[in-house]
Amino acid sequence: MRTGALGLILAFLVIACSKDDLSKNEKPSQPAAVAADNSGRNERDRNDATKTSGDQSESEADRTISQNIRQAVVADDSVSTNGKNVKIITVDGTVTLRGPVKSEKEKTNIGAKAQQIAGVKRVDNQLEIAN
Repeated sequence: MRTGALGLILAFLVIACSKDDLSKNEKPSQPAAVAADNSGRNERDRNDATKTSGDQSESEADRTISQNIRQAVVADDSVSTNGKNVKIITVDGTVTLRGPVKSEKEKTNIGAKAQQIAGVKRVDNQLEIAN
């Protein structure tokens, strides 16, 4: 009886060790991730003239403008997911829109929504058409 139990334990260890050795030699089934290259955009965004989300004004009026624009854009079912996630930056009533959208029509639509919000003095529509 002891010999049978010992044999089972040894067989188990051999199988366990074999699987461990196989897993060390297996190549990953997923392809290696390719790093995205945003160097051009990152360089552009370092320019002080380019508005980023960090430039959003802390004034109540400007935050309200950005909030109202976001609500108008998100409520429009014709706007793509990218369009609903554009950057909306408001400073002293001037709104800067940045990010990718699916078409020229969507770019114009989002810009028009921004212009219709109370308190907006000017809209700088920098939205980009995604490929």
